[in-house]
Amino acid sequence: MALTRRNFNKLSTAALLAGPVAHWPGLSLAANQTGRPLHGLSAFGELKYGPDYKHFEFVDPQAPKGGLLNFGVPNWGYNQNPQTFDTLNTFVLKGNAPPRMEFCFDSLMVRAIDEPTAVYGQLAESVEISEDRNSYTFKLRKQARWHDGSALTAHDVAFSYNLLKKDGHPQLAIVLTNLLSAEAIDDQTVILTFNGKQSDRVILDVVVMPVLSKAYYSEHDFLKTTLDAPLGSGSYKVKRAKPGSYIEYERVEDYWAADLPFARGLNNFDTLRIEFYRDRQAAFEAFKKGKITFREEFTSKVWATEYDFPAMEDGRAKKQLFDAEKVPSFQAWAVNQRRTKFAHPKTAQAIGHCFDFEWTNENFFYNSYKRGQSFFENSEFSASGVPQGAELDLLKQLKSELNPSVFEPVPLQPKSDGSGRDRKLLRTANTLLKEAGWIRKGSQLVGSDGKPLEIEFLIRSPTFERILGKFVSNLKTLGVTVSIRLVDPAQYQKRLDTYDFDIVMMAYRFGATPTGESMQQFFGSKNADLEGNRNFAGIKNAAVDELIARINETSSRTELTIVLRALDRVLRSTHSWIPNWTSANHRIAYWDMFGFPEPKPDYEFPIESYWWFDKDKAKAIGKG
Repeated sequence: MALTRRNFNKLSTAALLAGPVAHWPGLSLAANQTGRPLHGLSAFGELKYGPDYKHFEFVDPQAPKGGLLNFGVPNWGYNQNPQTFDTLNTFVLKGNAPPRMEFCFDSLMVRAIDEPTAVYGQLAESVEISEDRNSYTFKLRKQARWHDGSALTAHDVAFSYNLLKKDGHPQLAIVLTNLLSAEAIDDQTVILTFNGKQSDRVILDVVVMPVLSKAYYSEHDFLKTTLDAPLGSGSYKVKRAKPGSYIEYERVEDYWAADLPFARGLNNFDTLRIEFYRDRQAAFEAFKKGKITFREEFTSKVWATEYDFPAMEDGRAKKQLFDAEKVPSFQAWAVNQRRTKFAHPKTAQAIGHCFDFEWTNENFFYNSYKRGQSFFENSEFSASGVPQGAELDLLKQLKSELNPSVFEPVPLQPKSDGSGRDRKLLRTANTLLKEAGWIRKGSQLVGSDGKPLEIEFLIRSPTFERILGKFVSNLKTLGVTVSIRLVDPAQYQKRLDTYDFDIVMMAYRFGATPTGESMQQFFGSKNADLEGNRNFAGIKNAAVDELIARINETSSRTELTIVLRALDRVLRSTHSWIPNWTSANHRIAYWDMFGFPEPKPDYEFPIESYWWFDKDKAKAIGKG
């Protein structure tokens, strides 16, 4: 049954949620006025910073400029690869680009990372929302410039959105699905018009997309891989690069926006250098020697036992825990349901029973993690117990599309006895495999066609061979043929983009206020087979699609929470992903040559943007 706006409002107002909801203001952009110029937009209506704000509070506006940050990147997007690169074109699917190429480009607006979902004008001096809320008129700053000194105009903006919708990386193009047109009215005015099917909050993702040079891409093929740095307008530009080895970004001395409020106290390092290592241990050794000066540690054993080198002991280097962001997140193994052998959900459910988290956490992770359960971990969007109130009423309308288990207590990942070989869990796994149609033939599990159940874990770091060892052993005990495939970074990315894998591990953080467009990328049927998309498990589920569509109709935090809890519950019933572990902290190690304001911002942690080089500290440890 399709959910209409009318019957959903009845559910959300007539019934109570099955749990607390954050007391945030209304969710819809309806609180942002129409027909007048605005300096910012927020999903919650009220903005933290007024039109005359001087700088963001999470920065030090007096932070000095200068110095080098040589760092290992903890996150990346688009076609970027943290282990190698062969192109500087990062906004298309083809090739492997270095992380942080986006720093070379400005956007219409920028996020304030100390607010849950708010943006402020960057290229855009103001934005005006039409009465029907389908059009947004942006007035550009006249001083905006490309790195070659030429003016950045509304014609560049319109060109960029039309190009990204047509040929951009799926992470960009999917968000632009409901963009009807991007039109330059004059050099300083551009209008983005949507078709009315969009979430009113999708504009918050659209306005932070890169603006590209129309003149440059009139002479260069946007879809082509290239090691020539494209013309940008951002606070950094490519200084030098050696494919697969390193890239350096240099701060633009005469950056057109350096003294504007949204840039004050940010982009402080003269040089950002990223070196590429195919092995985590090699990267760690480089940090120990001071070649790399900042890293986030993702290996708990290394964090617990190997930070005892001389620089750490004498205080030249430090390690510190920083709180994780206040946003929903998940980390799990995606089981590729495009493959017939994983079509029955009980197969993946059985596989999950063979992972002994308790044993792994104690023996490899030094009990530093907790078990992941939800697709929206660490947020109020996580489902719990049995569905009640408005969530239950919502699910009842989708009953014909749902597995009956959705109305039972939400499935939790099994807890083991910590032995590494919990016989009770293995017996349950064996039963599930039988129910999925697998039978024992000699030492192997085979299907009705006589073919053995074969599973390949795709990895790009040897670290995971050790972590997967007991998992693999338990699967083999049940008669599953299992292998671990370590591939080079370029091949790994290619296989992800084309869904050429059985099982792969991924970790993501969503925005504080997820939109239907973002959920469509991860879980929607429409683009499940589009190369470069993030629906790695290949989920194609009518109830999931209905709930994703409903996200864009919500107009309050309460409504959104109802829908996302229901979505979490339905996704967990598909057993398409196997949650593994999660942490409440960032494990950060750095050489003591930086300054940074505290506390950290709640919604992102881009140290390369708001930390700075401290000359006195650097001199004290011999790095001045």
